[in-house]
Amino acid sequence: MDNNIKQNLTDNNTQNEPVNQKISNPIDNSKIMPLNTRTSANRLYGGWANSINKSSIIDYNQILSVFNSLAIKEKDYLSFFRSIFNNFYQTLNLNFLALGILNKNANYINIKLTQKSGASYSSKIFLNEEQNYIIKSYKTKQAIISTNCDFLKIGYIQSTPSTIIPLINADNCLGVMIFPNDNSDFLELYKLFSNYYAIFYNNQILSELVDKNTDKDALTGLYNYKKFQEELNSEIQKTAPDSSLALCIIDIANISMINNELGHAKGDSVIKEVAQKLKKNKRNTDILGRYAGDKIGVIMPNTNEDSAKYLCEFLLYALSCTMFDTLGQLQFSCGISIYPNSASKQEKLTILAEQALYIAKSKRNDSGVSKIISPSDYNFWDDEALKCFAQVIGKKHSSIALNIEEELIKQFHSETILSNEHLLDVVSSLVNTIDAKDTYTKGHSAAVSRYSEALARAINLPSSEVERIKLGALLHDIGKIGIPEQVLRKPTMLNDEEWEIMKQHPLIGADKVLKPNKALNDLIPIVKYHHEHIDGSGYPYGLKGDEIPLSARIVAIADAYHALISDRPYRKGLSVNKACEILKMGANVQWDKELVRKFIIIAPSLATNI
Repeated sequence: MDNNIKQNLTDNNTQNEPVNQKISNPIDNSKIMPLNTRTSANRLYGGWANSINKSSIIDYNQILSVFNSLAIKEKDYLSFFRSIFNNFYQTLNLNFLALGILNKNANYINIKLTQKSGASYSSKIFLNEEQNYIIKSYKTKQAIISTNCDFLKIGYIQSTPSTIIPLINADNCLGVMIFPNDNSDFLELYKLFSNYYAIFYNNQILSELVDKNTDKDALTGLYNYKKFQEELNSEIQKTAPDSSLALCIIDIANISMINNELGHAKGDSVIKEVAQKLKKNKRNTDILGRYAGDKIGVIMPNTNEDSAKYLCEFLLYALSCTMFDTLGQLQFSCGISIYPNSASKQEKLTILAEQALYIAKSKRNDSGVSKIISPSDYNFWDDEALKCFAQVIGKKHSSIALNIEEELIKQFHSETILSNEHLLDVVSSLVNTIDAKDTYTKGHSAAVSRYSEALARAINLPSSEVERIKLGALLHDIGKIGIPEQVLRKPTMLNDEEWEIMKQHPLIGADKVLKPNKALNDLIPIVKYHHEHIDGSGYPYGLKGDEIPLSARIVAIADAYHALISDRPYRKGLSVNKACEILKMGANVQWDKELVRKFIIIAPSLATNI
């Protein structure tokens, strides 16, 4: 053993062996004697201990009390280390204090030394330097007392005696703490400091690991959904007014088939491999997160739509070049939305990215190749797009209180109508979606529109008026967009309270849906008054006779007729003859008598299986 190692202060007084003592009570006078009982100078005090009055007594209770307060107060292991030195260097005459923490990735112990002058120094001791006392102490988990500090590789303190204490927690050595002293009188106190410091440091590591894992997906190592959304919000806030941000969601094809046929372990390995490939090929500024299941999200700051599509094409190409064992090449889908062009709010931005992804998946199924869809690639009112939008809202975003009907109305109001055909397409898509809300009356609006058109032609109205009535009839129940589903879908007759709610739908349709869109204002009378009765007993205003617009009277008959011949949860649909008899009975009471007469004539030709 190197002669620089001082005599071990054990019962056997064996020379040149590392100290290997169990921790004992630091205030046990059999281990640590008060200064006034010592007969020789204590080298702990760096040569000036002889000047200390021998009657001086160190208050160990005070030392432990201060140390305990520091352990409770400090949050960072380096701050705790500095606090130990700052609070005890005078009491224990520490000219310096050094901390060595293991860097597992680089295989060295990183030394931080602080002296009472305020200066600090650093050095690195590699684990392969097996003759260095720091490495010996670390590997043997034993304290070492040395007559110098050569092992620190810091020139000006080389001749200073020192004690190296391993930082041990649960039999795991985390590093060392080095005190400027080669006397064993304070050894147990130093061990106490070091062991409690090791516990503190280990707790910080565990805390950071918990925080890190809270933000990371366990399988892929990417951000989890919560952290991904936080990052998206942060990037949106940082996006300049003249810039844009792309949100991309990538979906792995056939992952359900892989899970079902080859097991979830295989599916997980595919998802993990895809995540690693995306991480390797993304830009440094892009942010990845596991969006859900087999979906991975990519936030692309300062990126417009064209650039986002180009970057996604590159990412999907990189993925397509990857062979997944026996699975071969996989196909992918990608949906893109752009802030602020697609949406200015985060929730809406994610919805539109998911809608684009659903559309891309449907197109991929048709072609069998990977697809990338962005907002400019589809018409919102296309049946497939609208279906995907409803699917996203209904299944994915109920937790954020987004309402599909509200979103549809916003889109409806913002739509630029290019032609009558375009208007009819938009209205039809909207109506079909709303009809789907009431499964018992699905297809009702289209049938009423067809019957109203037939009656309008039967009384020889001008073509322009026929078209207006046809479109108004298609929208006559659009106000049901604001009626709760539990009322619409109730399988039995409505009670008085529920009926009052239902009676609001003409006003909702007229004022909330049609009024904000000037192109549809001439349809408001049809929607608002189609439940008024000739005798004044209808709603919402109790109009009677000719106070009710002709167009609304036509739609009222068509609406009633289809309701009579359609199946309901509480009854089967009536025959054409029976329905016509009921219309006759209500003529001049609920419906216009002359219009009923005309309708009964044409009713048999309108027979339908709807």
